[in-house]
Amino acid sequence: MNKKLAAALSGGAVLMLVLSGCGGDDSDKKADAWAKKVCDQWQPELKKIETANAEIKRVASESSKPEEVQQTDSAAFGTQSESYKNMGTALQSAGVPPVKNGEATQAEAVKGFEATSQGYADLKTKMDALDAKDQTKFAEGLKEVAAGLEAASTGGKAALSQLKAGGLDQAINSQKGCQVTAPSPK
Repeated sequence: MNKKLAAALSGGAVLMLVLSGCGGDDSDKKADAWAKKVCDQWQPELKKIETANAEIKRVASESSKPEEVQQTDSAAFGTQSESYKNMGTALQSAGVPPVKNGEATQAEAVKGFEATSQGYADLKTKMDALDAKDQTKFAEGLKEVAAGLEAASTGGKAALSQLKAGGLDQAINSQKGCQVTAPSPK
């Protein structure tokens, strides 16, 4: 059952890998400067999200006791919630991006990260409520949590799509702070 949770989390990892890619041309210095502000603040958050995903996968792939799975997953969901919230805050603090409809692009992207933050906070609450002492109930509860992972990451995916549609993808992708490395499969 825990393997389903780990597989579902891989979808969340894909969200972060969207940020990695080829750098764009640097013809738009304003967009690059804006993206640098954002990515410098995102870098520690992206690392926290990667670490949280790795921890969830670790307890899912080992023969972990339900209590350990619950504690690890709950902590990871809490970290992810906080990180996505911080990513939205970073977008706001960077100011309006220098692109057409920059205000709308920024507002929608921030809203997406806030939705993902709330989604992971909800998953943490569900994980904390599971009865780790009853393995059958715990397994059933894990199914529900795993089913909610896709919905939790939807806002973040929408935020990245919004930034891409706004013409900021090249500027963001060219910043070192927004590039993450895919974790090596175990």
